[in-house]
Amino acid sequence: MTRQSPSKTDFDPAVARSIIAEHVAEPGGLLAALNALQARFGYVDGELIAPLADAFNLSRAEVHGVISFYHDFRDRPPGRHVVRICQAEACQAMGSRGLTAHAKEVLGLDFGETNAGEGLTLEPVYCLGNCAAAPAVMIGETVHGRVDATRLDMLVAACRKGVRA
Repeated sequence: MTRQSPSKTDFDPAVARSIIAEHVAEPGGLLAALNALQARFGYVDGELIAPLADAFNLSRAEVHGVISFYHDFRDRPPGRHVVRICQAEACQAMGSRGLTAHAKEVLGLDFGETNAGEGLTLEPVYCLGNCAAAPAVMIGETVHGRVDATRLDMLVAACRKGVRA
């Protein structure tokens, strides 16, 4: 089974503030804090923008800009299964655009959206380091190569059944 991400009910502002405090003195501490928050909660809750801005002596707009600039940061909880489809050039050359269109249709999702009922989130990724086996898809922590529409359907079906994809 793919690794499950924490849900919103797991969010604890006190824990979040202690995570932020751990990174204040570090060079590049904002990114380190954001990564740690994302690792702990599965996303960076919007209510943390002000505390992050205060801790790192930045404006709220600057913190929001960093969060929205990096594709890996989420501002809401992901589904239990995060399906990432590579959008890098090698994967595009091997059919990831068509695979992406198929995934959006089959899942009924666009990038960044979650189907709460099925616990699936669809996200783009910009290189999985699996160019020789493009197009690549990552579900949870597992990278799959040479994924076509049929194989993606099988992987998604496994997620829906709660089986490791």
